[in-house]
Amino acid sequence: MTTVAEQLAAFTRRLTFNELAEDVVHEAKRRVIDSIGCSLGAFDFEPCRIAREVARAVTSRRPATLLGTTHPSSPDLAAFANGTMIRYLDYNDTYLSKEPAHPSDNIAAALAEAEAEGTDGKALIASIIIGYEVQCRLCDAAALRTRGWDHVTYGALSTALIAAKLMGLSEIQMVHALGLAGVPNVALRQTRVGELSKWKGAAFANAARNGIFAAQLARQGMTGPAPLFEGEKGFFKQVTGPFELPALDDKGHRFKILETYIKFYPAEYHAQSAIEAALLLRPQLSVKEIHAITVRTFDAAVEIIGRDPEKWNPKSRETADHSLPYLVAAAFMDGEVGLSQFTNERIADPKLRSLIRKVTVIADPDLNQAYPEAMPNQIEVKTIHGKTHTLKVTYPKGHPKRSLSDQELEEKFIALTARVLPKPQIRRLLDRLWKLDSMKKMDELLLLCSIPKKGRSQ
Repeated sequence: MTTVAEQLAAFTRRLTFNELAEDVVHEAKRRVIDSIGCSLGAFDFEPCRIAREVARAVTSRRPATLLGTTHPSSPDLAAFANGTMIRYLDYNDTYLSKEPAHPSDNIAAALAEAEAEGTDGKALIASIIIGYEVQCRLCDAAALRTRGWDHVTYGALSTALIAAKLMGLSEIQMVHALGLAGVPNVALRQTRVGELSKWKGAAFANAARNGIFAAQLARQGMTGPAPLFEGEKGFFKQVTGPFELPALDDKGHRFKILETYIKFYPAEYHAQSAIEAALLLRPQLSVKEIHAITVRTFDAAVEIIGRDPEKWNPKSRETADHSLPYLVAAAFMDGEVGLSQFTNERIADPKLRSLIRKVTVIADPDLNQAYPEAMPNQIEVKTIHGKTHTLKVTYPKGHPKRSLSDQELEEKFIALTARVLPKPQIRRLLDRLWKLDSMKKMDELLLLCSIPKKGRSQ
């Protein structure tokens, strides 16, 4: 029998752009557009500046550009800096299964390694599909958070295979890359517990940095610990428990990228339908009339964003965008949940904090049965007059059953990039992104992402 690592390597080696259907390629372009929009929208935030500053200290004979700049860093550090930018706003896409994930986190590694290798847009797209497929299938196979590990643990594996594919490594080299990525990079779930730190947005970026480094080592002949999953002290025994992956050699299977969700609000995905429900209820009452707010939800939402005491007393953006009480209260108070809801001043506002204290989060068994295929949240608001307003949203905007249109995606991209790019440059960049599969090299695309000096903090 082949090992799981051998199955993943064989799939990665075999897959080519020519096997991808038109809808799969289109969704890959949409995810790149969304990710670059998120990254440029986050350019000036402190964790992104810190990551970029570390990467700017390095140049490389195999350069990869830091998004928003023209600086040629190394591929691993470019993946770290750019990945931090993509993830920071918590606005990039999501996949929900036994283990939730943000599979577009893989795109920073793909962009960096594609540029370093001088590959074309078709190779880039194929590598992105591999990253999505590997990470999402692992998320389907076994949960990590219930055992105390963070979801980015799978990211070291998916990005190692992305880099290995773009480098043209052999199957055996890919198996070694998986061992070199998987054994040293099992991440603790502490990243997402209690008051969240600036590291939250950088955790997968670090996994991507290590994934690329593992592929670089395998390319030079370094062997990796094996078998990664089945070994005496391997993944099955230490991290996930045993599992089997579904067949990866079925050319007619539905690619996982089609099952991922583009976010409509810059907040943790389990809150998306709760935010929408609150915004829909808001016109029916005045905030001054609210006596109590009850959020009925599913177990995963309670565990991740509705249980820790810090979720009712957030002190950072990282905690606020992972707080169901904060997000629902902000929706009622402001009538929107956008970037302006996560400034330090807004988070500390006494009136908003008073409303947060009126929020109760309850696990509902009926709603839990619908997860993860659906994302049901029900909001119940009791007023000081004794009236109750109730609304449930099952599939939030951006879910595959309510996908964002290309126009809506462009509107999101324009709103994010308008913070740092002039309108003509945004339009040219969008045009190139929609034609990603026709690009011969990544240079032109990355140049269009460069922020003019007058709009750049550093």
